[in-house]
Amino acid sequence: MLDDLLGRTELKEEIEELNEELEHLERRLEAEQGRRKDAVTERQEAERQVNQLEDRVEELEDRVHRLQSQDTDLSFRRETTLDSRRLEEILDRLDSFETGPEGALTAFVADGHDLPAAIHDAVGERAPLVSRAGPCLVVSDDAGLITACLRPPISPEPFVEWADEFRLDRSWLQPQGRYTLALVRSDLFAMGTYEGADRVAFHGFDSDLKSQHSKGGFSQSRFERLRDEQIDEHLDRCTEAIEQRETDPLYIVGERSVLSEFTELAAETSAVDATGDPESALRSAYEEFWAVQLRIF
Repeated sequence: MLDDLLGRTELKEEIEELNEELEHLERRLEAEQGRRKDAVTERQEAERQVNQLEDRVEELEDRVHRLQSQDTDLSFRRETTLDSRRLEEILDRLDSFETGPEGALTAFVADGHDLPAAIHDAVGERAPLVSRAGPCLVVSDDAGLITACLRPPISPEPFVEWADEFRLDRSWLQPQGRYTLALVRSDLFAMGTYEGADRVAFHGFDSDLKSQHSKGGFSQSRFERLRDEQIDEHLDRCTEAIEQRETDPLYIVGERSVLSEFTELAAETSAVDATGDPESALRSAYEEFWAVQLRIF
């Protein structure tokens, strides 16, 4: 009652309210400080992760740079085109090579951009050279004594094989058995039937194409249209001749611009630069088609 008279009761109640508010504010302050501490910790962790990622990016960029420099610096120790006699000698040497079980690697790489892991493991840092040589046959041994690529005229199905000797089918690299070789250009056709390296039959012809537009007569567009029609007629005639062949498999070589018309007919196609009359052009095409490029790395 005395407290009421002196007004102390209200003061005590106000003090209690202020104390409660102070405790509330202290709890909020502690929570805010905790959140700030957590935020600082999270920020520090984020900064640490960012630094790690930046270091990793720099490491990868350095690796890419080294690989690019390495790829540029790498070169074949020897590159040569083998004639039939020299190819026979090289194949005999490779056939005579023997090693322990799974000591000799043979592979056919159809696409140099997609090398099997086994080739990366076998040739290591020289793998970019194999990519550069593709499509190719790769031969290597587990001791690194032999590392070479051969580009065969006839492409087998892609494979990778470890054995005690190299797997080199002569039919991929040398003329074997009976087959037909046809040369197709936009103005010439030549076709031969062969038994191994010997031609036993021949058929050929050429076509007169308008090679230059005269200044008078008709427009350039009409000239080009007439020339395209002449080429189409010539290619139809080539197709008819090819379909009358008596021997398979069929290999077709010639101008890159017309080869696409014959991919479904041929077991193998290849662009060649053979020129001249039909018979001499076919001889040149034969030599160019069966030439094998050897790269040692």
